[in-house]
Amino acid sequence: MQRRSHTNLLNYINRLVSVRIKCIIFSHMDNVSSISATARSGQRFASGRLAIDYANAAHISGESGEVLSGWADLILFLAEAGNVSHERATTLLELPATAPEETAALFESALDLRDALSRSVRARAEGTVIRPAWIAKLNSILACTEGYERLEPRDAKVSRDPEWELRLAARSDGLEWLLAAIARSAAELIAEGPAAPIRKCANPKCGFYFYDESRTRRRRWCSMKTCGNRAKVAAHARRKRSSEVS
Repeated sequence: MQRRSHTNLLNYINRLVSVRIKCIIFSHMDNVSSISATARSGQRFASGRLAIDYANAAHISGESGEVLSGWADLILFLAEAGNVSHERATTLLELPATAPEETAALFESALDLRDALSRSVRARAEGTVIRPAWIAKLNSILACTEGYERLEPRDAKVSRDPEWELRLAARSDGLEWLLAAIARSAAELIAEGPAAPIRKCANPKCGFYFYDESRTRRRRWCSMKTCGNRAKVAAHARRKRSSEVS
C-alpha cells in the first residue's frame, strides 16, 4: 500500500510539472493554438525518426508561417519529443533573460540544422543528391556534441519497472547539446544511404515525410489519424455520391 501511494504521488507530481511547463510555454508563444493543435493530433511526431520529425517542422505553418518562430517553440519541440525533461524545459525557457546572445545563436543554428535536414530528407525521398553543404551543417553539430549513450526510461512517468532505451547524453559546455539527439538521428538516417525508406505523404496538401517501416513498404500517409483518415472519409463521400447518382 505504501509503495502504491508513493507511485501515485510521483504520477501526481509529474502531472503538475507537465501542466506547469505547458502554461509557461503557452505564455511565451504567439502562435501556440495552431502549433499545439498539430501536436495534439499526433501528426507532429508520427514519422518514425526524430530527424524527420524535426525536418517536418518546416512544413507546419502557424499564423506567422513559421512553426519555430522563437526560443520557446524550439524548447516545446524538444520537450514534446522527449529530448529534455519538463523540469529542464522550464529552466531553458527562462534562459534568454540571462543568456540572450547564446540562446539567439543556438536558435539560429537550430534553424540552419532544420533547413539542412529538410533538404536532405527531400533529396533522399526523391532520389537526388545530398549536397556537402547540408552534411557540413550536420557535422558541425555533431562535432560540438560528442557524447555517450546511456539507458534511460522510455516513459519518464513510469516509475516502477519501466521499459528502457538508449539515449545520447552529450558532452558540451555550450547549448549545442540540445540538438545532439536530432543530429545523431539525422546522421544514422543519411548513413543508411539511398535505400532508406523515406516517403512523402500522399496527401498533396501535407508535405510531411516519414520513415516507412511497414511490412509491405507501401505506407502512404504520414499518419492514419490525420491524412489517412481524411482520405478514407473523402473516399467514402465519393462512393456515397456515386451511388446516389446511379
